[in-house]
Amino acid sequence: MRKGTLLVLSGPSGSGKGTLVKEYTEKHEDVFVSVSATTRNPREGERYGVNYFFLTVDEFKKKIEENGFLEYAQFCENYYGTPRESVEKKLAEGMDVILEIDVQGALQVKENCPEAVLVFTLPPSYEILRERLIGRGTESMEVIEKRLSAATEELRQAMKYDYIIVNDKIEVAAEELGAILVASKCKKENNIDFIKEF
Repeated sequence: MRKGTLLVLSGPSGSGKGTLVKEYTEKHEDVFVSVSATTRNPREGERYGVNYFFLTVDEFKKKIEENGFLEYAQFCENYYGTPRESVEKKLAEGMDVILEIDVQGALQVKENCPEAVLVFTLPPSYEILRERLIGRGTESMEVIEKRLSAATEELRQAMKYDYIIVNDKIEVAAEELGAILVASKCKKENNIDFIKEF
């Protein structure tokens, strides 16, 4: 059985990563979206194990000590991390896995898993990014300004990614994400076992 593709999706807060993943997975059930762990408080409507695994700082640090994360990072005073066990299990079963994580975590994954495909998503402009963040109505202007400042830093890392998706029309962005997964499966590096068997 061919191992699944590990696709890492990053981009500034407000670039539409979550919406893009939702759009793609609604039409493709053969993809596992990894649920991250975090120490931040749940937003209204978020559920444990669905949106995030909400952990205390002590619980999170214990998992770090046990090598329980594929990657982890601290952002805006909270920890975020990708639980290792579920990702490795799904990949071994042949499922594609999408990680929706920040730049710092994505580069850790690439270091640990060189075969991972890194995709960076952006809104059409800085102004639209700002409008989206304000439009969510979930954070203070102080936090929004921090996120915009972080976006500038994240953008400097975009050239370390394999692909860029400009998330203007969500249907088009989802098609591009699917095309990237298909292209990855066709790479010679991902077909060595098949070639040997043939």
